[in-house]
Amino acid sequence: MDILRNAPLGIYLEEPRTWLHCLDPRVKLAWLLSFLLSPILAGNGWRLAVVALLLLLTVAARLPRRVWSGQLALVLALSLLTFGITSLAPDGLGVFPQPQRQDVQVVGYGLTGIPGVRDSVHLAVEQGSPDRAWREQTRAWPTPYRYRLVQISLLGRTFQVSRRSLSVALRLGTLIFTLLYATNLFLLTTAPEEITAGIGQLLQPCQRWGWPVAEVILTLTLALRFLPLVMEEVQNLVRAVRTRDVRWGSLSFRGGMQTLLALVERFFENLLLRAEQMAMAMQARGLTGPDHPLRWHRLQLRRLDRGVLAFLPLFWLLRILSS
Repeated sequence: MDILRNAPLGIYLEEPRTWLHCLDPRVKLAWLLSFLLSPILAGNGWRLAVVALLLLLTVAARLPRRVWSGQLALVLALSLLTFGITSLAPDGLGVFPQPQRQDVQVVGYGLTGIPGVRDSVHLAVEQGSPDRAWREQTRAWPTPYRYRLVQISLLGRTFQVSRRSLSVALRLGTLIFTLLYATNLFLLTTAPEEITAGIGQLLQPCQRWGWPVAEVILTLTLALRFLPLVMEEVQNLVRAVRTRDVRWGSLSFRGGMQTLLALVERFFENLLLRAEQMAMAMQARGLTGPDHPLRWHRLQLRRLDRGVLAFLPLFWLLRILSS
């Protein structure tokens, strides 16, 4: 719970206001979608570039270090953990590694220009030893290429990092970091009302086909407002357990399950009470339904918004050129 308190993910930062706060939510939403969609079918170089761009954007925004340092450490630790586990897995995804070598029948007889190589390969093939034939071939054909990069012995087992496992680990690690940190940076600098106003204006053409845009916007606003309350209730519940000094190790299985179910029941009771209080507050302010006219946020494209939006085509041009 100290992690949730020191690094609250998805919480809007009201003060201090940076230039990211002043951007139009539609511009920030376009850049967020670009960050999330551009790594698809991209190389590891572009994925690492997106990660570096997000870190540079955090520093350039001049956000307080106490706000983003804990969140960055949490997301980075999760990404590095995924990277480490995947890189040590056989070929990255739990499949059995196959020897990566060329067929002796294809390339073994092509080295006719080197004296003695063809006879050695012929003799090894006739004796039924393809490994020896491969060694004889590669002895006269030096190359810096290595499929297995690192070999580690740990807990009586041998783990190896191959080129494929390293590539898959980079893909997963960078994708997880980009997904979590880009979304968190967007929520950190954009108020819930701004998000709903921007999405609502972008979805206005869908009303012609009978889509319930007003209901979607109202539900999204309530969900964004309710997320901090859920985290607060979790923190309060954990503090209550610590205050009462509940020793889980001394409880039996039945006693532990009963205690856990009681905590879960209390948690949902508090959430439902908060939801009822929110509904009463909305009714007291005259909200009669999703079609009630509400002014969430005034949207206006300023000079800074146009300047930031002008870099978006350049971003996608670099993405296309990198593939």
